[in-house]
Formats: sequence, structure tokens, C-alpha cells
Amino acid sequence: MGSISVINAENNSVVATIPLQRQPVSIDLDADGKLAYVANSGSNSISVVDLKNRRETSQIGAGEEPVAARLSADGKTLAVTNRRGNSVSLVDPASLTVRAVFEGCPGASDVVMLPDSSKAFVACSAGHQVMAISLARASLAASAQAGAAPATPAVPDRLEAMMVVGHAPVQLALKPDGGEVFVSNLLSDSVSEIYNGTDEVGATYMIGDGPVRGLVSSDNSLLYVANFHSQYVVIYGINDGRRVGSVHVGDGPSAMAFSAVGHLLFVVDARSGDVAVVRTASPSLYAFTLLSAGRNPNAIVDKAFKLP
Repeated sequence: MGSISVINAENNSVVATIPLQRQPVSIDLDADGKLAYVANSGSNSISVVDLKNRRETSQIGAGEEPVAARLSADGKTLAVTNRRGNSVSLVDPASLTVRAVFEGCPGASDVVMLPDSSKAFVACSAGHQVMAISLARASLAASAQAGAAPATPAVPDRLEAMMVVGHAPVQLALKPDGGEVFVSNLLSDSVSEIYNGTDEVGATYMIGDGPVRGLVSSDNSLLYVANFHSQYVVIYGINDGRRVGSVHVGDGPSAMAFSAVGHLLFVVDARSGDVAVVRTASPSLYAFTLLSAGRNPNAIVDKAFKLP
């Protein structure tokens, strides 16, 4: 059996451990921070966790080896990628039922959804494609007022496109404005740019040695790419359409996160077991410190809070 630990970020202490199913590997929270959805890759299920009472309340069946569970901004869709099942499950969080399954995505791994909750993009990491899924929309009744617009019919989930990118697309980075998705192609040493409105692959750029993680700045202008088979994070200028710089970090950068205001970039280095801290506001980007992080760190999140 597996579990998740609840950490008090202000005093760095573990305050609770919640038993779950086998091999929990991914977690996402609802907008209120009351419920967590955890993908259990070893039991082919999703756990629904009541964070206030710190207990698992429900289980949702998923495909084979779910590795990510992401909740849409409107809270009406939970997208689950099933890596070994080569599929994506779409779950209705209200009823805790699977409403649609889309197959044909080899090694389904990462998933992102547009800010308006209209579409999901899924990386097929064992192939060379990204799946675009148009998400279901409930019917909207027409107002009884004279001259009102006609009722909008319900629209089901549907496969919209399969887009060819580089080999082994392992991660998707969505611009904050929702305009484009950038795909990290591990085995092609490249990043592909997808225009979300048209489902077109605009271009593919050579970006470094083994790109595994992309992160877009809050102003939508810069894409930071962690190259796992190197010691560098490459910076790509989205507006200019070219590489604008790089920063030397530790060995095997694999995950990244911005500080709350975006002035710092934290880079997790899996092989050297540390976190590089980069000043993004500096004219010459550099890692000004390295923080020890233990063996093989692979994820990071930044928590902002006020000290008394």
C-alpha cells in the first residue's frame, strides 16, 4: 500500500500520513484545496482524498498504470493518463464516474488543459504525437426573455486531433494565456510549439540534450527548458522565435518551479541531488546557490506564505 504525507510548509514538519492504494505517483487539488486526486499507478485507480479530515473517501477506476491526474479549471473534468494502457480517461468529479476513454496514445504521460476548460492535450511519450481532446460541454437553456439566444446543445467529449511532434514527447508546458503548448521531445532533443486554437504544430526547435521539462514565464515571453542529459537550462524567446540564452545548473535538471513573484527559478537536478536557484531578473542569468536535496529528486513546488 502507498500513502501521501501532509507537510506543514511553515515549520517543515510532517503532520499527517494518509494511507492510499499502491504506488501513488501524481496529485492534483481542487480550487478550494479541500480535495486531492491521486493517481495510483500500481492499482490502476484514482484516490479521492478529503484533505481536511485526512482520509481517502473514494476510489475511481482508471486504465492500466495511471501516471497523472489533472483537474480542469472549472472543476468539471479530471483527465487521467494511463501510460501502460496507452489511453486517457476523462472522469466526472461530481459523480466520480468515467465518462469517456480515448485510446491510441502510446505511453500517455503528461496532460494539460486550457484555462477555459475547453480542451485537453496529452503527450504520447512512447511515440511521437500529442492528442488533442475537445472536452464535454453541458447544454445551456435559452432564457425565456423575448429575443434571447437559442439554447446551446450539450457537446460530448471528442478526439479533435493527433499532432505529430518529436520523438518521446514527455512533458507539456502551457502558456499562462492558453495560446500555445510547448512539447519537450526527449529523444529528438527538441521542443515543438502547438497552436491551441487550430491544433497545428507551428515549428520544432533544437533546444538541448534530452529536454524533459518546460516552464513558461508569467508574462508569456520566455520558455525555460531543462535538459536532463546536460547541466543546462536553455531559455527560448517565444516572441522572437529563437534561443536567447542558457544557465549552468547542476547535473541532470529534471524539474522546475518559479517563486511566487517569478524572480527566482528553482531547478531540480536529479543526478547531482540538488536544487539550483536562479535569479530570473538578472541581466546575466546564473545559479547563485545550490541546495542539497537528497538522492534523485524529481519534482518541486513553491509555497508562498507570510511569516508572523
